Amino acid sequence: MLRPLGWAFIAVVVVAGLNSHPAAGLTGIRLAITAAVAVYVGAAAVGLTPGWGERGLAAQAVVIGLVGAGGVALAALQPHGAAGLAASLGVWIAAVRLPGLPAAAAGGAITVALAITIALTQHPAAQSVIAAVLLCLLLAVTGRFIRHSRESQDQAEFLLAELQDAREGEAAAVALAERSRIAGELHDVLAHALSGLAIQLQGARKLAEAEPVSPGLRAAIGRSAELAREGLADARQAVGALRSDRLPTVGQLGGLVEDFRRDTGTNVSLLTEGTPRRLPAEAELALYRGAQEALTNIVRYAPGAAATVTVRYAPDRTILTVQDTQPSGKCAEDGAAAGGGVLIGGGGGHGLTAMRERATRAGGTARAGPAPGGWLVELEIPA
Repeated sequence: MLRPLGWAFIAVVVVAGLNSHPAAGLTGIRLAITAAVAVYVGAAAVGLTPGWGERGLAAQAVVIGLVGAGGVALAALQPHGAAGLAASLGVWIAAVRLPGLPAAAAGGAITVALAITIALTQHPAAQSVIAAVLLCLLLAVTGRFIRHSRESQDQAEFLLAELQDAREGEAAAVALAERSRIAGELHDVLAHALSGLAIQLQGARKLAEAEPVSPGLRAAIGRSAELAREGLADARQAVGALRSDRLPTVGQLGGLVEDFRRDTGTNVSLLTEGTPRRLPAEAELALYRGAQEALTNIVRYAPGAAATVTVRYAPDRTILTVQDTQPSGKCAEDGAAAGGGVLIGGGGGHGLTAMRERATRAGGTARAGPAPGGWLVELEIPA
């Protein structure tokens, strides 16, 4: 804010150098005055440049020394010019830019040199010396006040940033503690219940194999066991997510498809179009869970259907599609559509709703509906 004051100092010194006696010129002492004014103006202009304050101590000391030397030289060559004003600018720049001891040394040297020069060139000199010294002291005090104010402001901003970081860390710790508590409740209730269910279904399957029962009942028990195992795996993943464990990503779709093909015997393939790229964690989770839900619905509502999982990386979005190719098969949300199978109506109707909610949280959209030759589930996440 006070930089214009420095430029005003320079303007006054230049005007005084051109109009005082002797004035600046190209011969003799006039040439010396011209050289002194040029050195002073050049050094002062550099010293007032904003970026120069970021230079090292030595570079700033050189510039301040040139400003002071130019001002003292003008005081000697033009005793009745702007003698005190020129050199005092060096004191002011030193007070603003340099640390305490170097600033005191530079300002003191310039002030003493100026006082001696005025004492030797002006008669009577006492009043002029006192005025010059007081001006240098005033500018030195003003410069130190500016420097301390700036340092205090920087320190306050730093402390505020630390306080904000501490608050964010505290909030994150509270959120993690709450998530850990929820994870513990989820594990104790859901995971234990599903484990017990899986054990009971395994026993029922053993009994069904040992006793004469209908093939439909045996298949229903087998598929129920599969669903229990899948639910247990999902519950464990949910607990891991709440505890900040690694979440599934799009890069793991190959393993998901391979496991799904092996476990269910479904003819499912994975296609990737475009150049794969990393996505935000929320987007990765939404796409992975969307594919998982769509494949699970194919087994529930369109057993025997072939399916294709396609991930397309467009410049401005990532699109996941899961499509079955059996004319009568559907990934029906409410389980009421055709496709047959003993598990129709057993899904609860929340899978595709959760899929849409995840996509929305990631900033994208999800839709499911009929497509030529089957049923299509599509998730779209913008870049």
